[in-house]
Amino acid sequence: MLRIKALMENTQARPDALAEHGLSLYIETEKHKLLFDMGQSEKFAQNAQMMSVSLNDVDIAVLSHGHYDHGGGLSCFMELNRSAKVYLSRYAFEPHYSGTERFIGLDPSFSDSPRLVPVTDHIQLDDELELFSGSQLPCAYPIDSAGLTIQCGPDFVPEDFRHELYLMIHDGSRRVLISGCSHKGILNIMNWLHPDVLIGGFHFMKLNVNGVGRETLSQAAEILNTYSSEFYTCHCTGTEQYWYLKDRMGNKLHYLASGQELVLY
Repeated sequence: MLRIKALMENTQARPDALAEHGLSLYIETEKHKLLFDMGQSEKFAQNAQMMSVSLNDVDIAVLSHGHYDHGGGLSCFMELNRSAKVYLSRYAFEPHYSGTERFIGLDPSFSDSPRLVPVTDHIQLDDELELFSGSQLPCAYPIDSAGLTIQCGPDFVPEDFRHELYLMIHDGSRRVLISGCSHKGILNIMNWLHPDVLIGGFHFMKLNVNGVGRETLSQAAEILNTYSSEFYTCHCTGTEQYWYLKDRMGNKLHYLASGQELVLY
């Protein structure tokens, strides 16, 4: 059994939950109490208290990638929890931008913390947990940088999202994959890892449901429907885009909002 509590997401599942553009998930497995991402501020910690989650009891934390809306609350977590290691990509602290003007990366002052564990492509934490980057795997579907860039010297180049990690949880015979934003493409990720359950953002929020984005969403729904997997999406998928997909995927697709608890038996 897995218990997942959405400590932060763009929308509210209950009126007493705080919401902001960001993601933070608390996950209980048979062996671990995990924190996956920390939102963009300390609000995830306020929701944790409201949802009776003790962040001090977390034994492993994972940062999915180096954007502020997933790692802005890192300092808050490290103050509340003095022992848990934080696994993140070795590239997480590179200078990430939206366009060339807006910095969307992490606070570099934390980059040398001894509690951070840098990961390159893959690491097996134990028989329950694995982290993947997918960076060495071929992409059957194109990656859309969506205007996101990385600064290389004086230049800005389109993101390749090498700083993104995915968490695979082995829950008995079931494989549950947690993804922050699926920047490398939800279709590529599914093609690589074939989880039984996928939880995370699809990064479709910039696609116009009533315009050229409709074809992309329709194709995604058609391909995702070929898998026997169950999907719980959130955050950067976009609410309009979610409902468009939901109409085509039915009970295979669900939404996970701030303050919501999900139990996977």
